[in-house]
Amino acid sequence: MKFTIVIATALTEAALNYLDSVPDVDIRIIASEKAQVIRALPEADALITRDEFAIDAEVIDAGKRLKVIGRAGAGLTGINVEAATARGVIVMNTPGANAISTAEYTFALMLALVRQIIPAHQELSRSMWARQSHTGIELYGKTLGLIGLGRVGRQVAIRAAAFGMDVLAFDPYVAEAQTTDLRVKLVGLDEVLGRSDLVSLHCAVTPETYHLLNDETLALIKPGARLINAAHGSIIDEKALAEALKTGRIAAAAVDVFGHEPPLDSPLIGLPNVIHTPHMGDATIEAQHDLSMQIVRQVVDALRGTDYRNAVNMPFIPGRDFEAIAPYMLLAERIGTLHHHLARGRIRRVAVEYKGEELDGMVKPLTVALLKGLLSPVLGDSVNYINAPLVAMERGIHVTQTKGLDVADYTHLVSCQTHWEGSGQQVISGALFNQREPRIVGINSYRTDFVPAGVLLIFGSYDKPGVIGRVGTHMASLGMNIGAWRTGRAEKGGQTLTVLTLDLPLTEAQLEEFRKLEMVRHATQIILPEGR
Repeated sequence: MKFTIVIATALTEAALNYLDSVPDVDIRIIASEKAQVIRALPEADALITRDEFAIDAEVIDAGKRLKVIGRAGAGLTGINVEAATARGVIVMNTPGANAISTAEYTFALMLALVRQIIPAHQELSRSMWARQSHTGIELYGKTLGLIGLGRVGRQVAIRAAAFGMDVLAFDPYVAEAQTTDLRVKLVGLDEVLGRSDLVSLHCAVTPETYHLLNDETLALIKPGARLINAAHGSIIDEKALAEALKTGRIAAAAVDVFGHEPPLDSPLIGLPNVIHTPHMGDATIEAQHDLSMQIVRQVVDALRGTDYRNAVNMPFIPGRDFEAIAPYMLLAERIGTLHHHLARGRIRRVAVEYKGEELDGMVKPLTVALLKGLLSPVLGDSVNYINAPLVAMERGIHVTQTKGLDVADYTHLVSCQTHWEGSGQQVISGALFNQREPRIVGINSYRTDFVPAGVLLIFGSYDKPGVIGRVGTHMASLGMNIGAWRTGRAEKGGQTLTVLTLDLPLTEAQLEEFRKLEMVRHATQIILPEGR
């Protein structure tokens, strides 16, 4: 299969050469105009862009085959993630690729601000020698307040320590134990603003951080403090900041980002105590190389299904290796598919249970995989790891966690109980053998052990002598070879459940003939892919 990737931004030559070398990828490079992108999208499997234009519902709807949207950069502003999720489109970014460049640029702005470098340069270019009028301050001994202590914030903190600065930080998502090696003290937002000589922003723009610095919070800033923003313009109410700069409440500011770019009507442009630059924080050769290479590799891996790192709307755990999670997700997906085929009515409720330390933190990805397996036999490729929970909800399937479903004694166990219309229910449990191979180890009260792959014939019979021989003889008469045979029973002399793995599937007529055998209570044939 060959994937088409539409590139609507500037990538480095190395990144383009990499894509050219990938045999299952066809790249199409277009200008970064929305109309041109929309025209190119119907045949695209992936779109790589930056923030040149909004990836809204119109753009997403145009990509009938679209599977991945790759943003070269950490920000997601302008991407309608909800619309992409509803369509089952992966949205991924490249957090951290530009962390060092942005951190260094933060200090470039900081030093230019406290030493008044830019006005001194401009005056000298006009033959003005005004040395005495540009007395600055040292960074040594000053308190730096960081709003956000993610990848960039941490790099800034490391450099601030080298300058001999005291560092305060506000980040509700960082634990105090994570800051011991940075010599950073975590405090509340009010304390950061009230105690810091310089305040630097390093948080993402979210509903919680939009205009985080406004009339009210800017009034809390230590009089005469300086502000640096190389994160996102929408974190600051620019009108409120402009007023604080005019009154002298804030001595000066350096801004590399704006609420609207280019900032044609920003009240910050032209103020004498403002340094403003055109979004240059990651404008280094090294950062552009890393951003470009990271996003193209991520997109190719996601299209191939080998890795989904930095996907913002997928259920994977930050820091967990997808390769380690993937076998459990395959197991959960196959359990979901078996539930679909073995249910005797329309499934309305799904209860999941995950047992074992190895499965800690995997509840969300495994549940999503299970729902994908449950829905795929009906919906095909239109359901995936992105939209499975939404599709399940739309179809009236209620999902919960539960306890006590164990039908087999395993250290690590994935179990699922489904309920369908008419009061029917069933439980299927699975485990990994050798940490790689999915096995189904229990169906209702029957212990079993089979690989959920290939052609499976699952049938109920009775625990009587001769059943195995008669079934084997019947299969031989049809020319069917049995690759594996697993029979489980709830009690001696009672009912049994058998799973046959066949080399070839039975025809509908052969399956009906099999169901009519005297010892067969019921029979279902399921065809599953071999491997992933």
